[in-house]
Amino acid sequence: MSSPQRKAVALISGGLDSLLAAKVIMEQGIHVEGINFFTGFCVEGHTHAIRKKDRAKPKRNNALWVAEQLGIKLHIVDVIEEYKDVVINPKHGYGKNLNPCLDCKGFMVRKAQEWIEANNFDFIITGEVMGQRPMSQRKDTMPVVARESGAGDLLLRPLCAKHMSPTKPETEGWVDREQLLDFSGRTRKPQMALAEKYGFTDYAQPAGGCCFLTDAQYSKKISDLWESRGNRDYELDDIMMLKVGRHIRPRPHFKLIIGREEGENNFLSGYRKSFASLKPTSHAGPLVLLDGELTAEDIEFAARIAARYSQGRDAEKVALEYTSKDGVAKILEVVPMPQSEIPPAWHI
Repeated sequence: MSSPQRKAVALISGGLDSLLAAKVIMEQGIHVEGINFFTGFCVEGHTHAIRKKDRAKPKRNNALWVAEQLGIKLHIVDVIEEYKDVVINPKHGYGKNLNPCLDCKGFMVRKAQEWIEANNFDFIITGEVMGQRPMSQRKDTMPVVARESGAGDLLLRPLCAKHMSPTKPETEGWVDREQLLDFSGRTRKPQMALAEKYGFTDYAQPAGGCCFLTDAQYSKKISDLWESRGNRDYELDDIMMLKVGRHIRPRPHFKLIIGREEGENNFLSGYRKSFASLKPTSHAGPLVLLDGELTAEDIEFAARIAARYSQGRDAEKVALEYTSKDGVAKILEVVPMPQSEIPPAWHI
């Protein structure tokens, strides 16, 4: 009797490593399906269709694209609410910015472990490479992910397996360890050579990680959000809003979110019912959302800043339409604030 075909689920981020890891195992006759966890913080796809400077970039979900290249099913799982605790209270702390990389990887693998138990799959694949990431992909931290996730020796990293102890898929003969790889370090040359061997020519290029939490400026915006609200919490709309516009906090209790171009203005207009707003009427200019509770004096102050970012910045006065959150509109005429009076510290 022939042995039953083994089944593995691959964590698919949309990058080259996860593409190759899945392919290596598929080459051994294993049935592979992909899983992608949606946290809301992924870089790809969210702003490429909004900003003019990003319009040449592929407007695709890279995880779906990888699954298509491999010819496998992809399961996209919404983990926004569960993931909050990882971002807010990471057991192993943050990386350089607000990236809880070690806790994040453990969370993803734990969710994958729950998935294989519920769907009668045998083991888990990730595209991790020892030494590639300073926090979550070190020789001393990779066993932590396997242990704390509950996956144990059902977690296989095909690209660097030969640097690690054999896992159950290897010891049980489900996969041939000799056909696994020994990649290590931050160089991408071995991956690129393997991609060429498999005929993959179009794939996402690494750029410091696929998560906004690795970005210093974005992390600063989240920290500002938490400080202004007095608690470490967020909603999906908060995540999205922090990705778009110029954010200026002139006073602790409110900030301005200023569209930088037409695409951002269009995006921000979808939130006008949730925020008070300012829009120049005498000159061309951006839509500005006001986040916080503003007094009449605050509104006029904010209007002067908004006028500065309009084409009437050098005019004696600029008229703007101020609309409250309940939809009541009025016209304000203000003197644009000089750039010299908008210090860099206001820019989040």
